[in-house]
Amino acid sequence: MTSSSTTATPKRIALGVIGVVILAGLWFAFRPEKLFINKKVNEAPPAQAAGQLTPQLTGRFVGEVHKTSGRANVYQQADGSRVLRLTDFSTSNGPAVHVLLIDGTSTDPSKDFALAAVQNVDLGDLKGNQGDQDYTVPKDVDLKKFGTVSIYCERFHANFGTAKLEDF
Repeated sequence: MTSSSTTATPKRIALGVIGVVILAGLWFAFRPEKLFINKKVNEAPPAQAAGQLTPQLTGRFVGEVHKTSGRANVYQQADGSRVLRLTDFSTSNGPAVHVLLIDGTSTDPSKDFALAAVQNVDLGDLKGNQGDQDYTVPKDVDLKKFGTVSIYCERFHANFGTAKLEDF
């Protein structure tokens, strides 16, 4: 008569370790907790003395893949530098989300697009999925060409939302 053993066999241990590694990899790749956690920011507007901050462009966000709302405004400071300011901003959270200026003339940003096929300027990681935040626009960027702001998830190649910039 044989008795069943409850001791772990090397095969069971190996399968358990492989399972844990796979789950950890999937968690890292998809970051499911970001679906439930909002990162709120509230940066102060760019420092301004009377008349030294000139509004240039503005646009309203439209959700593409995810509900996205708020305004994108470009201001020129007295020293000639430019700031993109997102106000009353809200979108979904996600992994590797960036703020981009894209060439809106070469693609319809309301459609899924492959970022590799779209000329863009990466302004950096999205600081938070809710709230007011500022991004420096490089001086050499032509805002007539790169006149659309995109909230883009690099990991899933998803355009969360866009704002077409127009004169203030």
